[in-house]
Amino acid sequence: MYQWKKNFFIIWSGQAVSQLSSSILQFAIVWYLTEKTGSALVLSAAMLAGFLPQAVLGPFIGVYIDRYSRKKIMIVSDLLIALASLLLVAAGLGGRALPVLSVLLARSVGSAFHNPSLQAVTPQIVPADQLTRCAGYSQSLQSVSQILSPALAAVIYSVWSLSSIVFLDVIGALAAVCTLCICHIPPLPARSETAAPKESFLREAAAGFRILRSNRGLFGLVLVSSLYTFALMPTSALFPLMSMSYFGGTNVHASIAEIVFSIGLLLGSLVLGGWGGSKNKIRTILFSFLLMSASLIFSGLLPPDGFWAFSVCSFFMGVSGPFYWGMYTPLLQQGFEQQYLGRVLSISSSVQLVVAPVALSVSGIFAELCGVQNWFIVAGVLTLAAASLIVGVPSIRSCDRKP
Repeated sequence: MYQWKKNFFIIWSGQAVSQLSSSILQFAIVWYLTEKTGSALVLSAAMLAGFLPQAVLGPFIGVYIDRYSRKKIMIVSDLLIALASLLLVAAGLGGRALPVLSVLLARSVGSAFHNPSLQAVTPQIVPADQLTRCAGYSQSLQSVSQILSPALAAVIYSVWSLSSIVFLDVIGALAAVCTLCICHIPPLPARSETAAPKESFLREAAAGFRILRSNRGLFGLVLVSSLYTFALMPTSALFPLMSMSYFGGTNVHASIAEIVFSIGLLLGSLVLGGWGGSKNKIRTILFSFLLMSASLIFSGLLPPDGFWAFSVCSFFMGVSGPFYWGMYTPLLQQGFEQQYLGRVLSISSSVQLVVAPVALSVSGIFAELCGVQNWFIVAGVLTLAAASLIVGVPSIRSCDRKP
């Protein structure tokens, strides 16, 4: 086996264990807060605590990712996440929401360092022509986690306390740390900017925006992706409401829709991993947007007795996802020098996360006034608009052809 394959699969096996345990804990925390508080405000605060640090800190965290060892940053981030979980146990729960929200905030800070570091370090160990294939494998691991974690969380939460599930997550984080420690990651080539003094920190953070904007096509793609996120982020949150309120189903129906979506996500990821993607990644992203748009619009037009047709649409929504993410991330990884990837990936992630609270607020009000099914139509139209921008803006349409 090639050395890069060995390193890649060792790292990602540890990440898979950590991802599964974290997802189980995430479900358990939501159920715990629901059970103990019954407050929609607390659940909204939990969602904000989960992604707000990543949105706000991203551009600045990218400087550290480009300055220092990405391997060490990932190890420290995993240990921080594990420590935050242990502090949750040490603080004691007693039905209080504040300790849980504080831990979610600390875990989100750790993820803000870890996730872009992992994406930025991938081109250091994976050949450029294998990035799309590896993105498919990575998405497959996430899909398996999404399929297994709700069921495992339901079983474990029924027999274990939240404190015990926290220890399970700590074990997952330590597994990720161990796999990182035994892998060799080549150092970045020395550059004057990466060795810049700490006084230039803000200047380097601002340089991240300039570096991203210097590639007009990829910068445009990041903005188009934020429109896609605006459409899709609320849609995933409204899935249970669509199944139970509009189609008149039960928890079982809501679970079926989620599971079918995850199966489609896994199938699309496996196809992308085996296929390796087309040479023109923009065309594949366009295909993904069109398939997602058609599935969303058709779902919104279904009558109230059309749940099983909605399940079929959910499957195709899942299938479309990897053909976007599996192309989008490698495009950014190949479009910029490795010394700048930490900043570029952190900023692109922040741009998408910043629109999330706005999208959730707008969709919630719209669904309340006009019906949840009509938001699916709006989301489909917005996704179609994103596809039109890819076709209509020459710099985006041709960004895959530039070195």
